[in-house]
Amino acid sequence: MIKTKPVGPIPDGYGAHNGELAIGGRTASDLVAAAGKTPLFVYSRAHLDNRVAALRAALPARIGINYAVKANPHADVIAHMEPLVDGFDIASSGELEMVNAAGIDPARVSFAGPGKRDDELEAAIAAGVTLNCESEGEAERSLAIGQKLGKAPRIAIRVNPDFELKGSGMKMGGGAKPFGVDAERVPALARLVVEGGAQWRGLHIFTGSQALSADAIIEAQGNVLGLAAKLANEIGAPLPKLNMGGGFGIPYFPNDTALDLSAIGKALHTYVDELPESFTETELCLELGRYLVGEAGVYLCRVIDRKVSHGTTYLVTDGGLHHQLAASGNFGTVVRRNYPVAIASRYDAEPSDVVNVVGCLCTPLDRLADNALMPAAKVGDIVAVFCAGAYGASASPTAFLGHGPAAELLV
Repeated sequence: MIKTKPVGPIPDGYGAHNGELAIGGRTASDLVAAAGKTPLFVYSRAHLDNRVAALRAALPARIGINYAVKANPHADVIAHMEPLVDGFDIASSGELEMVNAAGIDPARVSFAGPGKRDDELEAAIAAGVTLNCESEGEAERSLAIGQKLGKAPRIAIRVNPDFELKGSGMKMGGGAKPFGVDAERVPALARLVVEGGAQWRGLHIFTGSQALSADAIIEAQGNVLGLAAKLANEIGAPLPKLNMGGGFGIPYFPNDTALDLSAIGKALHTYVDELPESFTETELCLELGRYLVGEAGVYLCRVIDRKVSHGTTYLVTDGGLHHQLAASGNFGTVVRRNYPVAIASRYDAEPSDVVNVVGCLCTPLDRLADNALMPAAKVGDIVAVFCAGAYGASASPTAFLGHGPAAELLV
């Protein structure tokens, strides 16, 4: 008997209509027909709206929300987020073009990343985007480019703190890192930036991502605020803005539990109430990507073959890791676990088969679910992979083996 492996938890807000998975009030088959093909990413407006509304209700009014475009740069998603959030964080000149195309005010945009080319710095400075400088060399290049353009660059400093976000899926602070300027060197660099004629825009302190522990996030946020206050005092000038980073995770795997947003909000209310007087005029924000859009996305692919090998049943789909690298377990996961996966065509049917759901690529790495208990599926049925709204279409090797990109719809 084959031992089953559980699938991850399906996010709230998804249900069945006429036996099928429904997204935004439309069935999976209707959405596929509208797109004209599978595979297909579907992004739910309602999920995006509800997530931002929940954050607004939990957080102090003073703390803004920035959307990290890298999580999902689809044009329709960016346009939908524009009125919902306070700012946008980008990581390349390509993403700068995307926010420009959406008509977003460059004053709402900040640009982070450890390897900004001179042409990227020039485009950002010309547009009036804030640069989160990651090194002394980058700051010096930015000042020189600003002088050439006759325009004062808007410069913040990304700080590499001495602490990290505990339990983070990706640690981006603490110890030697390619990201940011070590905390003890920040005051001298900040004074250099101000004396060089830049518009001083404050600090960016990002410690990690994909944490599900509210306690860990609360501790990190307290550390961020404490460090920012210390650095502001050493710099000798108020902070115009403090980007506190994010790190808010979403449940992907069996036994993952949703982040306790209310606990984080309560702690932030206390932190804000206790801020020193030097923070009176400081703009505060969180930088969130996955937490805003991850659960809003569903990846739909179609079963094109059902086969049995040595007693194991395989559902072979027209999708795979070339669109959903993370779900295949090849995006930093040490031990492969199943994402939330379902048979969208038989969404309310009782599970009866133990199956492996695989993609169409010629590699054993192309797996979407292992030994999962599913309703009996046949050729033509649609498979749904949830939590596909972040780091899916744009973070996967779309060109691998030439199958091409998936369609994308916002509904």
